[in-house]
Amino acid sequence: MKSILVVEDEEAIREFIIINLKRSGYDVFEAGTGEDALRIYDENASKISIVLLDIMLPGIDGFAVCRKLREKSRTVGIIMLTARTQELDKVGGLMIGADDYVTKPFSPSELVARIDALYRRLEIDRESRQPEEIVSGIFTLNLKSRTLKKGDKPVELTQVEYQIMKYFMENPDTALSRSDILNHVWGEDYFGELKIVDVNVRRLRMKIEDEPSNPTHILTVWGYGYKWNAK
Repeated sequence: MKSILVVEDEEAIREFIIINLKRSGYDVFEAGTGEDALRIYDENASKISIVLLDIMLPGIDGFAVCRKLREKSRTVGIIMLTARTQELDKVGGLMIGADDYVTKPFSPSELVARIDALYRRLEIDRESRQPEEIVSGIFTLNLKSRTLKKGDKPVELTQVEYQIMKYFMENPDTALSRSDILNHVWGEDYFGELKIVDVNVRRLRMKIEDEPSNPTHILTVWGYGYKWNAK
C-alpha cells in the first residue's frame, strides 16, 4: 500500500485531500500540527513514503518540520503545500530539502498527479539503490568491484561464481533449489542441465571452504539444492 502523511491544520482542507488520496489508492496518515506530524512519522517511518506538508501550521511551521524530517530521512518524499505565491517560499522549501511544492488553491487531479509522480520517482530510486557491500559472517562481497574477501584474504571468482555467491549471501539460511539457482544465474531461457549448478558450487567450495569435502558454509540440502550458512 502506498502511504502518505498529510499535514494540514485546516480540517476541511485536510479531509478533502484525504478523500481524494484514498480514492487514488493511498493509505493516509494525518496530522494538524507540526508536532503531531513528527510524532506520527517517528511511529510509522517504515510505512510513510511521502509527506504532504502545509507551510502555515500552528506551533512549529512547515519549514521547521521539513528540516527535521530531512534530518531523519534522506529518502522520504516531501511536498510543501502553501497558500503563498511568493517565489521565496517555494525556493525556501526546496532549499531545505522538499522535493516539490503545490500552491493553494489546487485541483484534486493536479495534487494527486504531483504526488503520483513523486512516488514513482521514489520507487525507481529505491529499486536502483543497493549497498556497496554484503557482509555475511567473515565474508565480504563488494558489489561495485564484484570481488569477495574471506576475512582479509581475497578470493578470486569467475562471473558465474560471483553471481552464485551474491544469490547465496542475499538469502542466508534459505534453502535454494538447483532450479532457483539456475534460473537466477543463467536465466530462465537457459536449457542446459542442472549439473552445471553442482559443478560451480563444487568449485566455490574449493575456494571458500576450509575443508571442501566437509563444507560449513555452502551446505547441501539433499534432494533439493543448497543453503548458505555464514556462521
